[in-house]
Amino acid sequence: MSSISATPTVDELRGRGAWSPALDKFAEWDPDWTERCARMANNPWATGVLPVKWIELICIGLNAASTHRNEPGVRRHVRAALQVGATREEVLGTLKGVSVLGIHSVAVSLPILLEEAALAGVQPTPQEVRNIATPVIDRMRAADLFNPAWEAIYQLDPRWLEEFLDMGADLYTGALPANLVELMAIAVDASCTHLYTPGIRRHIQRALAQGITVEEIMEVLKLCGALGVDACELGASILAEEMPEMDTSRPAG
Repeated sequence: MSSISATPTVDELRGRGAWSPALDKFAEWDPDWTERCARMANNPWATGVLPVKWIELICIGLNAASTHRNEPGVRRHVRAALQVGATREEVLGTLKGVSVLGIHSVAVSLPILLEEAALAGVQPTPQEVRNIATPVIDRMRAADLFNPAWEAIYQLDPRWLEEFLDMGADLYTGALPANLVELMAIAVDASCTHLYTPGIRRHIQRALAQGITVEEIMEVLKLCGALGVDACELGASILAEEMPEMDTSRPAG
């Protein structure tokens, strides 16, 4: 008599190399919950709304972003992306794309600095912005890619902003299609480890203007929603390591 697996999703993920070995103990201790969790996390791969290669590249960005830095996740999704045909240039483009996330630290903090400086009666040194060449900023303004939140940065330190945006300019001119770039930007801004509301709104607006559907954006948000499960990937293996230590430290009898 053939038996039906109680964990078909977990089995399928293991079979295609998409399973994290760090979750093995979790699956052993609580197979029912692990199956339900795996079914939820695997949903975007099962719906067919987005190309699998795009899903894997977005997941590389989510895991590699400075707000998450999940090394096993990066490795797992890089491997999966290459297996479904992603090129080295596309993976590099993804990594370069999420490298611009750091500008949010400046965009959020600078208005606070300027407000507090004004209250304290401290004024920034005036900048002769007209004497500083900013070809990248000029191109981004002309293409409607310049974020209004960067205006204060431009007024205070146009040279640094030009250098930063020159570093990040490949995002819109590299190996990744424009639609994927916007979906990836939505993902890293909407990640549960970041939740940068201005960026979420701005990139959703741009995505919709490019013809990306609500359903496609929802698939990206589902990837963000599943990111919280990484707590289990991190914690279960540590629990498995520490339990024997606790057992040997207890007195006999």
